[in-house]
Amino acid sequence: MDYFMLVNLVSGFLILSALAVVLAPTPKASTYFYILQALLIVGLFIALGAATDSETLLKWSITSFVTKVVLVPAMFLFALKKLAAYKKPPAEGKTKPLLMIGLAAIEVLVCYVLVDGINLPMVAEVKLPLAISLAHFFIGLTCIITQRNIFKQVFGYCLMENGSHITLALLASTAPELVEIGVATDAIFAVLIMLAVASMIYKVNKTVDAHDLSELRG
Repeated sequence: MDYFMLVNLVSGFLILSALAVVLAPTPKASTYFYILQALLIVGLFIALGAATDSETLLKWSITSFVTKVVLVPAMFLFALKKLAAYKKPPAEGKTKPLLMIGLAAIEVLVCYVLVDGINLPMVAEVKLPLAISLAHFFIGLTCIITQRNIFKQVFGYCLMENGSHITLALLASTAPELVEIGVATDAIFAVLIMLAVASMIYKVNKTVDAHDLSELRG
């Protein structure tokens, strides 16, 4: 079985799942699409581990399942359950679906052109997944800039973190498992803090629409 072909295939679905996270109508829907992306990342690590005969990546897949599939979505769902704001969710920004898809396509293309110029043995078989992992950073940044809902902006950070996580796996598959655990732990605490801040903002201002927070009140 050509595991590198499977890695390329899964990476293609990662872009689709990232777009689904950004374009979902509510943060709760984004959470479920994020779970789908997390499962794809776990599958990517397993396929990449089989392709490179890396036992470390197989361990990474277990850690990623616990952190990305279970813990991070659980934190989002718990935070959303505590808020009543989503009976009538705020606007999600002015980004049109076709525009977002076009931006993502351009970001992937630019990243692929950059990656294609790298002539290293370690990236010869994974140029497409590497380009997609780098594009996740820009898709996440686009999400933060265009979305008005604070929780959706946190998902932008999560997409950026997923991209860096995949890049690390592609370029440093022999790194100790402790490195991956450190990256995952940092991401969990960052998401926890951002969700706590978003919850406090809602309790004080009764909104999670970033446009309603343009004025400081003392």
